[in-house]
Amino acid sequence: MPTDLSPTARALRTLEILRTRPGATADELAASLGVTERAARRYVGILREAGIPVESTRGPYGGYRLGRGTRLPPVVFTEEEALGLVMAALDDTDELVASALGKVVRALPERIGRQAATLRDHASAAPDPQSVRPDPAVTGALVAASAGRRSVRVEYRSESGVESEGEVDPWAVVLRQGRWYLLCRSHRADAVRTYRVDRIGSVHQTTRAFDPPDDLDPVAALEEHLGLGWQYATRVRFDAPLSEVARWVGPPMGRLEASGDGCVLVGTTSAPAMYAQDWLARMPFGFRVEGGPELRAAVAAVAARFTAAVES
Repeated sequence: MPTDLSPTARALRTLEILRTRPGATADELAASLGVTERAARRYVGILREAGIPVESTRGPYGGYRLGRGTRLPPVVFTEEEALGLVMAALDDTDELVASALGKVVRALPERIGRQAATLRDHASAAPDPQSVRPDPAVTGALVAASAGRRSVRVEYRSESGVESEGEVDPWAVVLRQGRWYLLCRSHRADAVRTYRVDRIGSVHQTTRAFDPPDDLDPVAALEEHLGLGWQYATRVRFDAPLSEVARWVGPPMGRLEASGDGCVLVGTTSAPAMYAQDWLARMPFGFRVEGGPELRAAVAAVAARFTAAVES
């Protein structure tokens, strides 16, 4: 930090720090500005005298942050940032995203905006058919509850159409391969559950607080629990080594274990028909369904349909 900056310049620098790092302490401001804590507080005072609401909180987690309604300088994108934003949005067909992107493009400087608009209007995209856009309000409510560590009551519709309601601790919201998931602990089941956010109908925050596991890795935990906790048990034996089958098995299908010369896939599902038709039918290996009865019936139905398709 140069030592010849004027008080006004340092105050503006303080504003920028608080904009990018809400909750910065006087000690952190001082370190970033290269001044004493007393001087850092003086620059905060200059901002307040200029009519900029800077709020302060005492305590071990206290610090300074800009108040609501603060007017900040407009966001300025570089050419690479603007084009990267357009490229990311091209993979999304949601009207809300398209509307927001249009506003961003119109707000860009003329030259960059022209390039971004050309890319948006003339590039072609085939969006991932498996991706699903959940309700932004529901997603925002879950993220807020997770950040605030507050339990919520959610209404949920399973893949088979069964609706339920219950209280959960929202540990994390995770975006995985185009789909949004809620990783949580279900109070009713007293177990970890993974819910598709697009199947959550409503979210009501409670006053109950929770603490997530200290060593929580949201992505790893989601992968581990995607195929567990559903109403119908599944057990499938494959006549191929685990190393070959593993490339075709995703976490939602269950846990793959070596067994003799082959391997066994153990898990649960809420939609046996989907499990049989979308997952097992595409496997290039011989297999036998050892359980449960719902999955056996679903596989038999798929087999009968394929058999009928080749009969005279």
